[in-house]
Amino acid sequence: MTIDLYYWPTPNGWKVSIMLEETETPYNLIPVNITAGDQFQPEYLKISPNNKMPAIVDPNGPNDNPISIFESGAILLYLAEKTSRFIPDNPGDRYTVIQWLMFQMGGIGPMLGQAHHFRQYAPEKIPYAIERYTNEASRLYGVLNQQLSQVQYVAGDYSIADMAIYPWIVPHEKQGQNLSDFPHLKRWFETISQRPAVSRGLAVLSESRTKKFDEKAKENLFGARQFQQ
Repeated sequence: MTIDLYYWPTPNGWKVSIMLEETETPYNLIPVNITAGDQFQPEYLKISPNNKMPAIVDPNGPNDNPISIFESGAILLYLAEKTSRFIPDNPGDRYTVIQWLMFQMGGIGPMLGQAHHFRQYAPEKIPYAIERYTNEASRLYGVLNQQLSQVQYVAGDYSIADMAIYPWIVPHEKQGQNLSDFPHLKRWFETISQRPAVSRGLAVLSESRTKKFDEKAKENLFGARQFQQ
């Protein structure tokens, strides 16, 4: 059966659209316009109580029962197990993939997101914050570069770890990073960029990214409304 994908074109959203395209899983796209505040709607909060996207609803979940899942990392694990693809069966290799997925969830996403925010969207330029998060982004890029000097993909074979990390490297320039400084990471990035399913995943609602943020959009994304729920 078709999975419902609650989505907006951001790095976290791209993770799941890429995975669905890679596995050729049928999905019904349900836009969650986070600039318009769709993430705060009561019906959506029943699916994603943290008012973030993406989320999925699978009507044919475990034991043929419906299941809803939020948090992009959890969704990737679920889809990998459901399709038996992009995660190894061997326990040692499996945990290699999981640890790099957690590296993205705990480091790459939050830190690169902060670098992006303070460099691009903060209402005032705070040198300390810009320097701190730009430097941390550079450090994390270095960790990836070192890992990729030894393996073709982050966890060995192409996996959900790559799908989780790649979208966060797409806006590298806005994070103050030059891929030429990280040659192994650059090689990996260019290789993944050539995958047809990745291109399809990035293309989902891509036209929505061309719109500039107005004050209402900034309030919905960064303002006090999220604390009022």
